[in-house]
Amino acid sequence: MCLIFLINMDEFPPLDLLRLLLARLERISADSVWAHRASGVRGALLRMLDKLENGRPVHRSELRRLTEMGFNILEQSAKEKF
Repeated sequence: MCLIFLINMDEFPPLDLLRLLLARLERISADSVWAHRASGVRGALLRMLDKLENGRPVHRSELRRLTEMGFNILEQSAKEKF
């Protein structure tokens, strides 16, 4: 099973999408080989979300990179279960 996420990253991802991604990254099993990486990406995304919610600027390219990494980690951890 292959999951494909089509996201228009020309604009900032909606805050709801970031919150959903953060929630999913948090649920990756600690036994997964992806758990440590997910934790790091999640922390960086939480800092970005905090900046966005408080009206502070964020680097668009960094937000794009972290969001893509987060979805990639979700995909890889899902493959690990099969």
